[in-house]
Amino acid sequence: MPCPRPARRAAGAAPGGVVARLGLLFVEPSVIGRGIGRLLYRDALRRAVALGVRRLLIDSDPYAAGFYGAMGAVASAGGPAGLVRFEVAPVPLARWARAWTGGAPAVHVGNVAEFNAQFADASLDRAYRTAHDYACLAAFYSPRPAALVLPRPVPPGWIRLVGRQLDWGPGVEVYDGLAEHAPGLSEAVLARPALAARVAGRGLPLVPWGRTRPYGRLAGLEWRPRELRYESKSAAHALFAGILARGGHPGITLPAQWPAATRRAAARLLAERARAGRATVLKSEYGVGGSGTTVLTPERVRAAGGARAVLRGLPRGPLLVEEYVPDPAHGPRDLTYDGFVTGGGRPYEVGAAVMEVADGAYRGATVGPGVVPAALAGPLRAFGAAVGRELAGSGYRGWFDVDFVADGAGRLAPTEVNLRLTGPSAAFMVAARLDELRGAGHLVRIVDRVELGARLPEAPLDQLCADLAAACAAAGAVFLPAIVTGAFDPAPWLGVMVAARDAAGLEAAEALVRAGARAAGADFGGFGDCADFTGAGRRGRASVVEVEG
Repeated sequence: MPCPRPARRAAGAAPGGVVARLGLLFVEPSVIGRGIGRLLYRDALRRAVALGVRRLLIDSDPYAAGFYGAMGAVASAGGPAGLVRFEVAPVPLARWARAWTGGAPAVHVGNVAEFNAQFADASLDRAYRTAHDYACLAAFYSPRPAALVLPRPVPPGWIRLVGRQLDWGPGVEVYDGLAEHAPGLSEAVLARPALAARVAGRGLPLVPWGRTRPYGRLAGLEWRPRELRYESKSAAHALFAGILARGGHPGITLPAQWPAATRRAAARLLAERARAGRATVLKSEYGVGGSGTTVLTPERVRAAGGARAVLRGLPRGPLLVEEYVPDPAHGPRDLTYDGFVTGGGRPYEVGAAVMEVADGAYRGATVGPGVVPAALAGPLRAFGAAVGRELAGSGYRGWFDVDFVADGAGRLAPTEVNLRLTGPSAAFMVAARLDELRGAGHLVRIVDRVELGARLPEAPLDQLCADLAAACAAAGAVFLPAIVTGAFDPAPWLGVMVAARDAAGLEAAEALVRAGARAAGADFGGFGDCADFTGAGRRGRASVVEVEG
C-alpha cells in the first residue's frame, strides 16, 4: 500500500502546509487494467489528506506518466533526471458538500416534472418529456448517491460509467421507469409501500430536485407551500428590492419591473418602451431554464408587426414587463450564486458560476476557481448570502440559486431566485467530488444540449460515452454524460459535463465531445430513426448497479 512520505517544504508551498512525496506505487503486471492502480492512488490521496498534506510530489517512471495524468496529477518541472514530475493538491470533500448531506451517501429523487407541475404556468413543459430527461441530473444531486429514483428508464451502462468516473463504489440502487407519462414521481413511489420504505425508511438523507407536497409525504416533512413563494419572479423582485433598500450592496442594481394585469396592459407598456427605443424583457410569473422569458428590442417588436402581435406568440398567463439590462462591454453577462439552507435553518454558500444564456434560455454553466472575475465575485457573493439569510428567515429549507446579469457599468442585477437544484448545482457537486478524488482545482462545465443527429440504441450510446471518456482522459480532462435519456428522444441530444484544470483544457474537452457526438450521429444516421431504448423489463423495478473499482 502506498504511503505519502513527508518532505521538506518546497519553495512556494503554502506556509504551514505539509509537502510530501508519493512512495512506490506498483501493480502486479498481470492485473494491470482492472482499476487496482486507481484504487491505490485514491487511497494514497485520502491518506495524504488525513496527514495534512497540501502538496504531493510524484516522480513517475515515463511509462507510468499517462496513468498519473489520467488520475488528475499535474505535470511540473523540477523532477530527477529520467523521471516525470507530477504534483497534486490533496483536499477533503468541500465543507459545504459535507454539510449538504451530513457527509453520508444520499437517496436522490428526480422529481423535476413534479416540481414544475405545482406551478400551473403555460410556459412549462406539459408533456413531461423534457422534465423527465432533466431528472437524469439526479445522479449529481450530491457528491455520492446511495440510490437514484427516476421517472424514466435509464441505461445501466450510463450508471456504471458515471459511477466509475466519480468512484461511487458498488451497490448504487436505481429505481427507474416509475412515472414515464405523468409528473408524480413521489406519488408513484408512495403507491408502492415496499419501495417507499426502501427509499425513505433507511435513515439516509433524501435529496429531491425541489420540494412538493407529495415529496413532503414521502420524506415525512411538513408541507408549507409559502416556503416556495420566492419562486415567483415578482416576489423575488420584491425580495431583492427589500435587501437593497437596507443598503450595503453598491455593486448591485435592480431593473424596474411592472406587473401587467392584462395582455392589453402588457402590450401598451411594451409599445411605449419600443417607441422610446428601449429594449424590454417579458417574463412569465414562473418558468424553467429561461422558458417564459423573452427579450424584445424595438427592432424585434417592429419586425413582428407591433406589440400585440408579439404577445399573441407568447404563452398564455400573467406577464411581467421588465427593464432590459444593457450588456457589459467585456466579461461574462449571466452569472449565478448557489447556496442552501440546512434543516436547522443555517445558510451555506456553495459558490458562483458563469452561465451560458441565449435569448433568455439557459444553455449551461461553468464553475471552478477564477471562473467569475474578482470584480464581480465579491458583490455577487455578498448579495447571494443576503438572499440566503432572507430565505432561511422565511422558513425555506433546501438548495437555492440567485441569477444575475452584468450591466455596462460593471454592476450586477439580480433577476430571479430558483428554490430547487439546478444545472449549475450538478456542476458544483461534480467539482467537489473530483477535487476530493483527484486533487484541488477542477473547472467543471455542464453543457445543456449536445446534438447527436441520430437516435442511438443503448449499446452504441454506451460505446460513444466510453470513447468520449477515454478521449477526454487522454487529454487530461474528465467526461461525464449528464442527461442520457435525451439520446432516445425524437430529436436526439445529450447533456454532458466536462472537467479540466484550466479554461483551455475545458474548451478543448467540449470541442472534442461535440465533434465525437456529431461523428457518431453521422455514422449511425442510416439506422437512427428506428432505434429506441425502452427499458423493457425494468420499468418500476429496482436494480443494484455494480460499479468497477
